[in-house]
Amino acid sequence: MAREKIRIKKIDNLTARQVTFSKRRRGIIKKADELSILCDADVALIIFSATGKLFEFSSSSMRDILGRYNLHASNINKMMGPPSPYHQLENCNLSRLSKEVEDKTKQLRQLRGEDLEGLNLEELQRLEKSLESGLSRVSEKKGECVMSQISSLEKRGSELVDENRRLREQEAVETESATTNVSSYDSGAPLEDDFSDTSLKLGLPSWE
Repeated sequence: MAREKIRIKKIDNLTARQVTFSKRRRGIIKKADELSILCDADVALIIFSATGKLFEFSSSSMRDILGRYNLHASNINKMMGPPSPYHQLENCNLSRLSKEVEDKTKQLRQLRGEDLEGLNLEELQRLEKSLESGLSRVSEKKGECVMSQISSLEKRGSELVDENRRLREQEAVETESATTNVSSYDSGAPLEDDFSDTSLKLGLPSWE
C-alpha cells in the first residue's frame, strides 16, 4: 500500500514544531554531508531557527565557501549591469527590515535571559526595567482576574443564601399549614361526645 503523502504546512503545536525542526535539521545536515562526500562538492548550509538560533554546516571552510559565493554573485551583478533605482531602493528596504528583524530577535532572546554576554551595566539595567515593567503589568492583570473570580464567587454565595432563605420560608409556611389542619380536625372530634351526653341527659328510652 502506498504511503499517504504528508501535507506540508506550518505545525501549530509549538512542542511538535520544535521536535520536527530538530529531527529535520539533523536530517538535512546529514544529506548535505553525504552530498559533499559522494560528489566531491563544496557544500555550505545555514539555518536560522524560529527563535533566531544559528545552525550551520560546511564540508570545508565556511568562510572560503561564502567568499567564493560572494565573488560569484559579484561577477553576476557586474554582468547584469548597474541596478536600477527601484532595485536599489528595494535592496535598501530589505537590508533595513533584515536589520530590524535581527534586532528584535536579539531583544526577544535577551528578554528570555539569553545572549546577555557583551551587555554593559547600563544595558543590563535597561533590560531589568523592561522586565520589571512587564512583570508589573502581568501582576496587575492577574490581580484583576483574581478580583473578578472573587466577585463571581461572592455573587454566587449571595444567590445561595437567598435560595436557602426562600426554602426555609417555604418550609415554615408548609409546616404552619399542616399544623392548622391538624388543629381543625382535633377541635371537631368532641361533637360526638357532646351529642351522647345530651342523649343521656334527656333520658331517651333504652332499646334493650
